[in-house]
This record gives sequence, structure tokens and C-alpha cells, in this order.
Amino acid sequence: MLLALDTATPACTAALFEADGTLLAQADEVMSRGHAEKLMPLLDRLLEGRRPDAILVGCGPGSFTGLRVGIAAAHGLAIGWDVPVFGLSTLALIAAGMPGDGPVAVALTGGHGELFVQQFSREPLVPVAAVASLTPAASAAAIDAPLVAGSGAATLVAARGWGEAVDVLPSAAHALRMPEPLRTLAPRPTYARAPDAKPKAA
Repeated sequence: MLLALDTATPACTAALFEADGTLLAQADEVMSRGHAEKLMPLLDRLLEGRRPDAILVGCGPGSFTGLRVGIAAAHGLAIGWDVPVFGLSTLALIAAGMPGDGPVAVALTGGHGELFVQQFSREPLVPVAAVASLTPAASAAAIDAPLVAGSGAATLVAARGWGEAVDVLPSAAHALRMPEPLRTLAPRPTYARAPDAKPKAA
């Protein structure tokens, strides 16, 4: 079995799959904060005593705190169960859940008024550029996919003046719709921008 989870956004989402990819169970809760308190009880209900053979964890970009919660939990469970843990792209997870076969972009609300953006081609799902943290105006100039998904989609489409925006959060149930390269990443955070906190000068 495979456990997939993502806490990089307000979605606290997890899914359990059979070895053949069959979805056994999923859980999706939306919260502005509190992932650290909600994640383990959510996983307990999802697993019902079952022990996965591998773990996939969302690596962002997204909330700094949310990312750390999910990745720390995944590493802890992997050690306890003695199973491998891999990273997955949160933006690709959103793109994988979108119907259709044309180009799709994902835009998530980031910090300081910026958006985390990335565009993908599909069949198979492949990023056409690296993830970036950009102002809405810069995002509008960089993204030409008609369909934009995510919490920042409406902002990007408004700045661009055309296209379709779909406000959607990631669901771990779509994890295996991604090609293997997008779900075998190193299990560490993808921040896409520098943290707000700066170390003090010596």
C-alpha cells in the first residue's frame, strides 16, 4: 500500500492506495491553520490500522509551516514503519486533478502579494518551466495556459484579462495521476522564495 499526503495549502489531504493504484480511502479537510493538530488523527482514521509500504508527501511550494508539518510527519512515519518516503510536487498534484488535455497552469496564493506559479503540458503531465514566486503582473506575463487552477488562479486571470480560473485545492487522491518523475522527488520543502525570517548578523 501507498500513503500520499499534502499539507502545503489549507487542504490537509491524504489518500491510501493499493499496490495496483486502486484508491482505498481518502480524507480531505480544509483549514486555515491547525495542520499539526489535525494531520495525525486524520491519518489514524484513514489507515484504520493498516501499514503502508511507502509514503508520498507534498513538498510545496506553499505555507512554510504546513510544509514542515507534512514532511516531518512523513519522515517520522517512514522511520517508525521502516518504509521509503518520496516527495511530490503540490502544484503538479493540483494540475493532475484537473480534467482535460490542454495546457494547464497552477497558481497558489503566496506571500507578500505574490503567486506560486507553474505551467504544465498534459498527456503526460510535464512542467514546461520551473516553479516561481511572482507578482500577479509577472505571473500574467509568464503564464499563457487558458486554464489556471488553484487559490491564486482568479488573481492571475484578472491580471491577464482572459482565461478560465478554477479555485481548487490539492487532493492526495490524485497523486498517482502524476507521472513518476513528479512523485519521486526528494522529500524536502520546495519554498520557491526566501523565508521572511532572516538570521541575525554576527
